[in-house]
Amino acid sequence: MPSPANRPPVAAAPSDAFSTCPDRRGTGAEKWDRYAGQSDNHGREIIPFWVADMDFRSPECVLEAIKRRTDHGVFGYTHDTPGFASALADHLKRRHNWKIEPSWVMGVPGVVNGLAVTARLLAAAGEGIASFTPVYPPFLFLPKLAGRQTVRVPLIAAYEEDRWLIDWDALEASLANPTTKLFWLCQPHNPTGTVFSREELMRLADLAEQHGVTVISDEILDHPAARRAITFVAASKTWNIAGLGCAAAIVPEEALRKNWRAAGGGLVPMINPLGYAASEAAWQEGDPWRQDLLHLLRRHRQMALEAVAGLPGIRCLAPQATYLFWIDCREWAAAQPPDRADPQQACEAAGIGPSDGRDFGSPGFLRLNLGCPTPRLAEGLRRLRQAFGTIGT
Repeated sequence: MPSPANRPPVAAAPSDAFSTCPDRRGTGAEKWDRYAGQSDNHGREIIPFWVADMDFRSPECVLEAIKRRTDHGVFGYTHDTPGFASALADHLKRRHNWKIEPSWVMGVPGVVNGLAVTARLLAAAGEGIASFTPVYPPFLFLPKLAGRQTVRVPLIAAYEEDRWLIDWDALEASLANPTTKLFWLCQPHNPTGTVFSREELMRLADLAEQHGVTVISDEILDHPAARRAITFVAASKTWNIAGLGCAAAIVPEEALRKNWRAAGGGLVPMINPLGYAASEAAWQEGDPWRQDLLHLLRRHRQMALEAVAGLPGIRCLAPQATYLFWIDCREWAAAQPPDRADPQQACEAAGIGPSDGRDFGSPGFLRLNLGCPTPRLAEGLRRLRQAFGTIGT
């Protein structure tokens, strides 16, 4: 991994929008409730850095859109609002030069819900759904819940190249298996932060086309395979509105759109009207806030890289995207006594609560969420170094 000194300069700190955050304790926040009432070995509160939502307030444009909708006062059953599909289409054209037909867009309560529908719509019982691993946990357990098979295609940690690589032989073997019907692509990849290159995506699409496998993606594919692909898009992570439960499925093929709701087996709820309002506002007006957030997250990535540099037995490949930081603790664990070799337990004992790599299919790893105020991250990183034995209390 290149040393921090050889990395690009860090952008200046952003506006005050990210310097302080509301207290989320006692609000039902999943992130903060996990460690509520628990203390570390020094009697301190365990600071949560696990689930992938940020502690920042959503941008004012989103809050104002929600207020306008609540001022209306009626919250009945709601299907896709008149401006939802066009707001997304305009956003994709403006940001990615991707032109879609608004008729292709269908609102879904979340990307995970959408993935569950594709498992039932495009694969039969017992057939396979492949994904790169390690991966966001629903990619591992959703196929099983639908009676399908989870097919793991492990990525390669290429420390000499400072990035994660695709094992093309393993990928082709998985897609060539006649029982594999879907490939779920997470891009940018969670938890590694890898951004697959255009060349890699085109090669993946070639293989999918060759073997008749449908790609389900949150990435744009300019390829013949895209004719039967389904792309999921959501404002939830970028603008911190995951709790509002709103995403979009972009489905060019009309027959798939017609069968979508039936494939959900009656388990796909309508989207709440606040989710529509927030998503439209984020796509239409949220880019200045997003740019400020990116400045902060680049700074936080640099802080995290510097914190793990030199930790004995700890390695990390610099994430190219997301606010997630994937840490390889396997060498550290191998050097510890068996009763002290769990990196998750070591962190919690030092007062920091990351995500456990076992949930992503990779024991010995940790995932750290960098989406919090800088002072909180600095304290978390200090405790991380304490957990792995480089500083005292």
